Amino acid sequence: MNIYKEAEQFIVTNPKKGSLQNRIFDAAKEKKIKSNPKQIYALVSSTLKYKPFILQIIKKSKLLTLEKKSKLTESMAILLVHDLLFSKGGRIQSKQHPLKEAVIRNKTRIQAELTKLKLKHGVQSLDSLIEEDDTPIRWFRANLIKTTKDQILREFSHLTEVDNINDIKQGTIYHDEYIPNLFGIHPKDKLTTTDAYLKGRVIIQDRASCFPAHILNPIPGVDKVIDSCSAPGNKTTHLASILKNTPNSIIAFEKDEKRSKILKMMCEKAGGLKCIKIHHADFTSTNPLDFPDITGFVVDPSCSGSGIFGRAFEENDTKDDEKDTDRLAKLASFQFTIVRHAMSFPNAKKLVYSTCSINVEENERVVIDLLKDPSIIKRGWRVCEKKDVIPTWPRRGFVEEFEAFEDPQKYADACVRSLPKVDGGIGFFAVAFERDC
Repeated sequence: MNIYKEAEQFIVTNPKKGSLQNRIFDAAKEKKIKSNPKQIYALVSSTLKYKPFILQIIKKSKLLTLEKKSKLTESMAILLVHDLLFSKGGRIQSKQHPLKEAVIRNKTRIQAELTKLKLKHGVQSLDSLIEEDDTPIRWFRANLIKTTKDQILREFSHLTEVDNINDIKQGTIYHDEYIPNLFGIHPKDKLTTTDAYLKGRVIIQDRASCFPAHILNPIPGVDKVIDSCSAPGNKTTHLASILKNTPNSIIAFEKDEKRSKILKMMCEKAGGLKCIKIHHADFTSTNPLDFPDITGFVVDPSCSGSGIFGRAFEENDTKDDEKDTDRLAKLASFQFTIVRHAMSFPNAKKLVYSTCSINVEENERVVIDLLKDPSIIKRGWRVCEKKDVIPTWPRRGFVEEFEAFEDPQKYADACVRSLPKVDGGIGFFAVAFERDC
């Protein structure tokens, strides 16, 4: 039963803490789990694929209600029902245990609900309804604090270079045309066991997640930057790489204590702590006048995560449209507030706002609200020109959202979007603002 207990913490997906694989293997390194991390990853990744259906089965079978006295939690029930219904052996991998017995007592009812579910969808197997949660490409960037692009190419010289992401297959490597020092390989090729990864010479980071630091493009020795919502630290260390690890160039804010420890660990592994000063604090509580030397911002606040693979696994299927609209409105309000606060810093001249969401409510419409805000207008903030926002990237913001402006295309071009999987990674949005100081 230990493997199920240790797997429970990973059943809720959390994009802000990194990929599932990274979270599990990092937990193993920190000795937070004792089971084989490969076994936990196999169990959890498979369970998450079936999670929406398992939740329906648990609800319809009234498993948690009937077994209330057994103290069976929803997350544990999801894991145990998965193995009962979807594992190769069709059995729960545990000796006799009260939680196992609670599920077995309801086996007939659970299996009946699975049969009803397949009949409802007209399928013999639920596999045909599942959208794979795996990334089509494993992206990683050369950490220039510890290495160079050429050194990484030498370390991965056993892989054949290809010129297009559509040509990526096992045994190949792609050097990205949009983000310098970024590489893509097939997910089944070894990376996390390589010396380059273990020593921090390469950092796993989705291509679109690299957009903000690349767009900001701070100048070493000139710019000082705040990353307002930093954990787990990929964007922060990317900034450090661009800034050539220049001392005291980045202030990284993270208000959650546990996440700030993850941030510190990530920065240590990347070798960027002389460049990065970590503030365990809420960025919105800061006084802008206390930071007169800050010239740039990366603002990547909490969002719906609708661009993340399998993000729907976090959503309860009983949630209605009204509740979802309300949630997006609350997120957009927070996103607007944190960007507006960053724009009040006296000498800030460039800011990149980003989300891992594909919703216009959190993206273009937040941009519109910012551009209409009197205090922001007074400070002279405007969207950047396309030439400064990855100009060759084809997918831009939605023009129709900016129809109220004189030149809608100009505003759409200040934004970049990526679609989940279609563009080789997660769904993402980024926009750049600038002003004259």
